[in-house]
Amino acid sequence: MELTMTAPSKTQKFWDWTANRYARSPIKDEAAYQRKLAITRTHLTPDTEVLEFGAGTGSTAILHAPHVKHIHAIDISPRMIEIAEGKTRDAGIDNITYERADMDTLMAPEESYDVALGMSILHLVDDRDSVIEKVHTMLRPGGVFVSSTVCMAEGYGIFRYIGPVGFALGLLPRLRVFSKAELEASIRAAGFEIEESWKQDSSPAAFIVARKA
Repeated sequence: MELTMTAPSKTQKFWDWTANRYARSPIKDEAAYQRKLAITRTHLTPDTEVLEFGAGTGSTAILHAPHVKHIHAIDISPRMIEIAEGKTRDAGIDNITYERADMDTLMAPEESYDVALGMSILHLVDDRDSVIEKVHTMLRPGGVFVSSTVCMAEGYGIFRYIGPVGFALGLLPRLRVFSKAELEASIRAAGFEIEESWKQDSSPAAFIVARKA
């Protein structure tokens, strides 16, 4: 499903441009990825309705699809969606609906989902607080928000300076630099209780499982 949107933004153009390369890129840390998948699946049941925002080329949605009732997967890039839909057809998966949208444009009733996934996306949005608050609104009582987020303040603070230059040149997406503690504070402020939070010392990515109170 495609949402009528305005002219492509610089962010959308970047992800359209990089989509094919992104789809071919191997997982950087397969063991950590598998751990995240396993933890996420402890919160999934055959009746679970899932929202995944920033779904990219659909790899994670496809792996979770056999464990849930339905996944609504959104991404700002039509090229990412095109690749995801092709991969989903090839995998014989029929319970994922893709939509070209972001959390600002997504139209969904309150308390529509049991689980929301935001994998490698919160450091790319303009206003993480408003996105997390909208996730909270869209989850049913007791719903779970699972995220993996690059916290660039954890050793990558230089991106405060090179990120805007890279974005202006079209070489990088827009990057937001914040710490794991700042991210956790945003999640709690939105009304979530954090049940699990871990980050490998060698990686800036924080994996967080939070429940709607």
